[in-house]
Amino acid sequence: MACMEFGICVASRPADLDYVVQAESLGYTHAWMADSQMIWSDVYAMLALLTERTTTMHLGTGVAVAPTRPAPVTAAAMATINQLAPGRTFCGIGTGNTAMRTMGHKPMKIAEFDQYLATLVPLLRGEEAPFTWRGDTAHVKHLMPDMGFVAFEPAIPVYVSAFGPRALGLACQHGDGLITSVPPVPAAVAGLRQKLAEIDPVAGDPLEFPVATLTTVCVLDEGESAGSARCKEQTGAFAIASLHYAYEQWVNFGRAPSATLEPFWDDYVAMLETTPIERRHQRIHLGHNCWVIPEEEQFVTQELIERTCMVGTAAELRERVAALEAAGLNQLVLLPPLDCKAEVIARVSADVMP
Repeated sequence: MACMEFGICVASRPADLDYVVQAESLGYTHAWMADSQMIWSDVYAMLALLTERTTTMHLGTGVAVAPTRPAPVTAAAMATINQLAPGRTFCGIGTGNTAMRTMGHKPMKIAEFDQYLATLVPLLRGEEAPFTWRGDTAHVKHLMPDMGFVAFEPAIPVYVSAFGPRALGLACQHGDGLITSVPPVPAAVAGLRQKLAEIDPVAGDPLEFPVATLTTVCVLDEGESAGSARCKEQTGAFAIASLHYAYEQWVNFGRAPSATLEPFWDDYVAMLETTPIERRHQRIHLGHNCWVIPEEEQFVTQELIERTCMVGTAAELRERVAALEAAGLNQLVLLPPLDCKAEVIARVSADVMP
């Protein structure tokens, strides 16, 4: 198996271009630029700027939101980035859970996502594909692919964002790899690989079908615990985002919160319900993966951190990375909070990365 890769997920913001440059210099291989139009800056503007600022790092969407752009528009955007940074472009694509819910709407349905991918993937290869718009279907392709507007070669890998079994099936059917957020423990990764193998034997092979997972890492000093103020600062934003997601799963699908959340679940729900329901979609994701808003700091517990993030001493984390790799994980994608992101990736590079 190839050595574990380390990427970063970036809350797209022009002021953070230097952060991506820093990550490249530290050995991070991928920059997954986040796409959520009511939270961050435009992802394709950011990617275009980064093609001029980086030389080796792979640049892509982490992940693009399918329902906000027709598939031909996404294909043209990605192929434009590939023209600017040939061979360094990848496309992460998903149904838009956060991006759509922050607008008060549902993410794309699985059947629609299947149709979307069936159009997008051939277009990213420069081929013709069926495109359905307002009930009518026509075949489309880029009409001038050789005139310097776009580039379909080298190939643009597609990483499908998936969690449930039906979405995993679409990843195996349409994608070149998977981007997800499986708990960063070997048993969970091995279980995911088994599910993929049951859908498609090729997808069960880490050499054939790469899997990347979103998390964050805190390297503890000797004697420091995951409940320390520094650890909470470096992991809290990612940990609390899982609470936001759990609330939406509970509201929309009736899925009970995990045991980790039960001690404070009622208090969290009561806090959110002080916001009128017609505006609550604007409240749930405040600070999303960037910081923890003050009234939510009480919910960043050591148990929540340990369940969602990778925390340990340098030696412990190196062992854990090796175990994750052996279980079938190809890439760790780190999403630290804005204020300490540079410190986090520097420490991981120095103490954890191979």
